[in-house]
Amino acid sequence: MDGSGINNKWIGQRTIRPDGAEKVTGGATFGADFRLPGMLWGKVLRSPHAHAVIKSINLDKAAAMPGVKAVMSGADLVHFPVDKPVMVGPADMRFVSRNVMAREKVLYAGHAVAAVAATSVKIAQDALALIDVEYDVLPHVIDVDEAIKPDAPILHDFLRTGGIDPKPETASNVANRLEFSLGDLEEGFAAADVVVERTFKTKPIHQGYIEPHACLVNVTNDGQATIWSSSQGHFMVRNATAKMTGVNVADIRAIPAEIGGGFGGKTIVYLEPLAFTLSRLSGAPVKMVMTREEVLRATVPTSGSSDTVKIGATKDGKIVAGTATYRFQAGAFPGSPVRAAASCAFAPYDIENVMVEGYDVVMNRPKSNAYRAPGAPIAAFTVESVIDELADKLGIDPLEFRIKNAAKEGTRAAYGPTFRKIGFVETLEAAKRHPHFSAPLGPNQGRGLACGFWFNVGGESSAQVHINEDGTVTVITGHPDIGGSRASMVNITAEMLGIDYTLVRAQIGDTNSIGVSATTGGSRVTFAAGMAVTQVTEKVIQTLRERAAKIWEIDVEAVEWQDGKARPAGANAGDFEPLSLADIAAKATVTGGPINGQISINAQGAAPAFATHICDVEVDKETGRVEILRYTAVQDAGRAVHPSYVEGQIQGGVAQGVGWALNEEYIYDDDGQMENPGFLDYRMPVASDLPMIDTVVIEVPNDAHPHGVRGVGEVPIAPPMAAVANAIENAVGLRLSDLPMSPPKVLAALDSAS
Repeated sequence: MDGSGINNKWIGQRTIRPDGAEKVTGGATFGADFRLPGMLWGKVLRSPHAHAVIKSINLDKAAAMPGVKAVMSGADLVHFPVDKPVMVGPADMRFVSRNVMAREKVLYAGHAVAAVAATSVKIAQDALALIDVEYDVLPHVIDVDEAIKPDAPILHDFLRTGGIDPKPETASNVANRLEFSLGDLEEGFAAADVVVERTFKTKPIHQGYIEPHACLVNVTNDGQATIWSSSQGHFMVRNATAKMTGVNVADIRAIPAEIGGGFGGKTIVYLEPLAFTLSRLSGAPVKMVMTREEVLRATVPTSGSSDTVKIGATKDGKIVAGTATYRFQAGAFPGSPVRAAASCAFAPYDIENVMVEGYDVVMNRPKSNAYRAPGAPIAAFTVESVIDELADKLGIDPLEFRIKNAAKEGTRAAYGPTFRKIGFVETLEAAKRHPHFSAPLGPNQGRGLACGFWFNVGGESSAQVHINEDGTVTVITGHPDIGGSRASMVNITAEMLGIDYTLVRAQIGDTNSIGVSATTGGSRVTFAAGMAVTQVTEKVIQTLRERAAKIWEIDVEAVEWQDGKARPAGANAGDFEPLSLADIAAKATVTGGPINGQISINAQGAAPAFATHICDVEVDKETGRVEILRYTAVQDAGRAVHPSYVEGQIQGGVAQGVGWALNEEYIYDDDGQMENPGFLDYRMPVASDLPMIDTVVIEVPNDAHPHGVRGVGEVPIAPPMAAVANAIENAVGLRLSDLPMSPPKVLAALDSAS
C-alpha cells in the first residue's frame, strides 16, 4: 500500500477516537487517580536557595513524627560519581539523579533535597518543616550571557567545556560547544549585496501541561515493584527508576496512565524514584502528586537563549551565506536542545555557505528539557525574522523570497543529510493561494509569514495484533497516547485487514506485556508505531491465509486476503465461499490455535516536516497589546492517518507558539526565586486570546513509510514566534527581537520610535 491515500477506506478518515468517551465523561484514569489500600502520601522538601552547598541534612525529627512512615534524602539513591557518564538511553544518570534529588549542592530554588511518606498529605507536609538542612549559600547566576562570563559563579567544579580541542583544564558553565558548517562562509558573504545581522533574546517557558506530575508506586515484600504514572514513556520510567534505586529492570512493572499533556516535559522522571524508595523503606504503597507551584519551580522549562544571526543575499534574491550562534540555557545540568536548534536553523533553505555554532550553558535554573521540536522554535524565530528583514531590504515579497531559496529534494542541509522528497515548496505555494494571504488589512494591522522545520525521528517500537475469538481485533503498542496514536493505529489495522474500524480496539501495553518502546516524542509515534503495526498486521494476514488454506485444504499461495476475507486466488484455486475474519477465528482451535502476531523494530526512514504560517495582528499603540486577528497554518503531514488529530496538533502548536511569542516567561527576583509559579501569573494563552486557527494539510508522502507518514506534532510550534514578530513589524514598523513581545516591551519600543 502506498502513501497516496488512493482507495484507502480508513486511513485518512475522521474515525471516532477510542479514548474519547472516557475522557469527555471524566472516566479516564490519570496519574493522580490511582489508589491502593494502606497507601501513604509522599511530599518533597525543596531548596529555598538558588545555589548552596548542602552541609548537612537531619531527618530524625521528621522520622519521629506520628504518622510518618519513611524519610529519605539523596543518600538513599544510588551514587553516581561525577567524573564518568552513566547513560540510560539519551539521559545521563549523573545529572538526572542529582536533579531528582540534590546531593552535594542545591542548584536552583525548588531543587529537591529530602522527602517523606506519611499517612496523610497534611502530616507529610508538616513533617517537611521538621527536616533540618544546613546550607552554605553561594552566589548564583540566572542569565545565559552572565553565566558564560569568566567571573560567573561556577555550578559544577568538574565541568569542562566539550567540543573544544584541547579540552579546557578549568571549570566552566559552558558544558559544550558544537558547530555545523557547509561551504565557504567568507566567500559567501563576499558575494552578498545585502547583509542583515541581528541579536535575539528568548526566555525559558514551561510546556504548560494541565496535569501535574503524579505517580503511585508499590514495592512488595519480595522486591517486585509496580509503578503507575503519567509519562511520555513508561519504559523510560522503569529504566531510570531501576538505575537510580539499584534494582534490576525486571523487578519493575511500569503501567502507563492517561496523560494530561506532556509536550516533552514528561520525558524525564521526578517523583517515581522517590516514591519507589519511600515505598521500599515503609513497606507500603506511596503516592506523590506535585502542586502547580512545584511543577513550575522544579520541573523542566524549555531553554531561554541569547542568539546572533547573520544572512547575506544577492540583489536578485539568492541567499548566499548564513551564520548563527546560539547560547542556550541548560538549567542546572547540561543538556539543552542547542544541537537541534543549530541543525534546524537554516534547514528550510538551500544555502551553499553556512556555519552554525551552539553553546550549552548551565545556570541556577531548573534543568531544561524538551518542549515540542526542542530548539527549533528559537531557531525559526531568529532566522525567519532576519529572512523577513532581508526580503524587505531587497524589495522582494517575503513569500517569493522564501520560494526562491526553499530547500527541495536533493538539497544538502548544513547539519548533514541530503533531503529526499520533501514538501516545503508545496506549503509555501499553498500559503500563497490561501485567501488569507491577500485579505485586506486595517490601521495598525500587519501580516507576518514564517516557516519552520523539524527532523522527525523513528526508533524502537513494538506492536501486537490479536484476532479475538469472535473476529474482533486488538492492537497493542508500547507508547503512551498523547496525540491520538490509538486512533491512528486503529485506522491502520482496520485498513490493512479490510474490516470496519469499530471492530478494532487499541491498547497501550505496560512494560511487562509489550516489547521495548521508546518515548512518545519527536513526532515519532504514528511513524514508528505505524510501521510496527503495519508489519505485524502483515504477519497476521499471512497467518489468516494459512488458516484458510487449511480449512480449504489447498496451498496457501492459492489464498489471497481481500476486503476483510480470505478468497481463492483465481479459478484454479477452487470454488470456495470467502471466509471472513470471524469465520477463521471461530475455527482457530482446530487450525492451529490462537491467531496473533508481535514485532519489535527500530524504525528507520523518518522524513522531515515543514510548515508555513500566516499571522495577522493588530497593535494597540496606547497599551502595547498585540491581538492575533487571524492565523493560518500550512503543513506537510506526509499522510494524515487521522486528519482531525493532525489538525489538532497544528492548532495546539500554534497556540503554544503564540504564548511563547507574546506573554510567557519565567520571572525571577534578585535572589533567584521564581515570582510567577502559577497559572494566574504565568500567562498562558486562553481561548479569548486566539482566533480560530485555520489549518491546511499538505500530503507529500514519505517514501520510506508504508503509508507515507512524516509525523506532525513538533513542527507547528516552530513558526509562530517569527510569524507574530514579522506581523508586528508589518503593522507598526518595529522589529522586536526580545521574547516575549509583551505589552510593556511593545509600548517601550513604540515610545522609543516616536
